[in-house]
Amino acid sequence: MPEIIPNWHPIFVHFTVGLLGAAVIMYLLSGLALGLAKPLHTAARINLIAGVLVTVGTVLTGWYAYNTVAHDAASHEVMTTHRNWALFTAAVFLVLMLWALNRIRQKRREGPLFLLAIVLAAVPLSVTGFLGGELVYRHGVGVLSLPDTDDHHHHDEEHEHRHDHDHDHESEDHHDHEDEHSGHEDAHAHDDEADEAGENHGPDGNEGHRH
Repeated sequence: MPEIIPNWHPIFVHFTVGLLGAAVIMYLLSGLALGLAKPLHTAARINLIAGVLVTVGTVLTGWYAYNTVAHDAASHEVMTTHRNWALFTAAVFLVLMLWALNRIRQKRREGPLFLLAIVLAAVPLSVTGFLGGELVYRHGVGVLSLPDTDDHHHHDEEHEHRHDHDHDHESEDHHDHEDEHSGHEDAHAHDDEADEAGENHGPDGNEGHRH
């Protein structure tokens, strides 16, 4: 079995949030989408039941993580708050599942009161998920190692560096080309001066006389 840090709780908890969250949304949509009310209502019930069953594993692995994962005083306070919200949320959705099962047994739809209750239940579900994220991303609970951010360079920065380097290289080439062109012009000017001086002197080296 592969080693999961800190344990299997992060795997279970994502199914809990996903299934129960989808159940809340589908119950709402089943009351709005008249043409798809029946299939959405059936899917909502399935997600609610499956979500509560998975939540059993979520609570058990979460309790194990609470008692075994290394943490400090600050994170312990958040862990305790997260645990309390999680137990409350699990109990609420368990009641909602039993409520839905009773309606299934009676072959009746859940009424407006149930719809209101499951919408309100989304609040502690969201709070519990938020606190779990705080434990990992703010306090580093259950994280085996942190990345060395000083050793990381984004591709955009490397591209910008290469662009600046290429631009400097092009500027140097352009400057060298201008210097070379200027040198050729100086050489041509010097040759023209030499030719003009040759015309103004005679064969014996003296200046020619103009008549």
